Amino acid sequence: MDEKLEGLQTHYRQILELLGENPEREGLMKTPERVAKAMQKLTCGYNMDPAAVLNSAKFREDYNQMVIVKDINFYSLCEHHMLPFYGKAHVAYIPNGYITGLSKIARVVDIFSHRLQVQERMTMQIKECIQEALQPKGVMVVIEAKHLCMQMRGVEKENSITTTSDFCGAFNQAKTREEFLTLISKPR
Repeated sequence: MDEKLEGLQTHYRQILELLGENPEREGLMKTPERVAKAMQKLTCGYNMDPAAVLNSAKFREDYNQMVIVKDINFYSLCEHHMLPFYGKAHVAYIPNGYITGLSKIARVVDIFSHRLQVQERMTMQIKECIQEALQPKGVMVVIEAKHLCMQMRGVEKENSITTTSDFCGAFNQAKTREEFLTLISKPR
């Protein structure tokens, strides 16, 4: 067993005890191990390089119109409460001589979502990574998410959805942004 996994298990066992539970109880005996493994999976994005993912499938192409990958499902953990937030990311870029594999855009979303996050930062990180790796004419990212920290604690607003966006380059033009927003809002 690796050192990090063992350390996490020890801490989760202590958390159970601090909550007043008995970690030796039948239903909880393997809980520290299961939670430790789950946390390693949920935060595996720290061990991945999103720019390397984009560059691994970077191809010369003269296409210069908008490329959109929409409805990318993601799950993340809020860094404030370590509760899940989840939703969809919509990503567009306008190539400037290079394109990348479409699945690589979704992988970039996965990498940044598999870190302790806030939605606002995740939106910017996805945009900045694509901009730096591909040097396109523009990038735009819109994320729509439900936050369990708002739904099950605090204000307890279970139907609230948070939308964030970030853009650069050609998307600074209102007409280009409007085209993207129209295309992602079309029925599926």
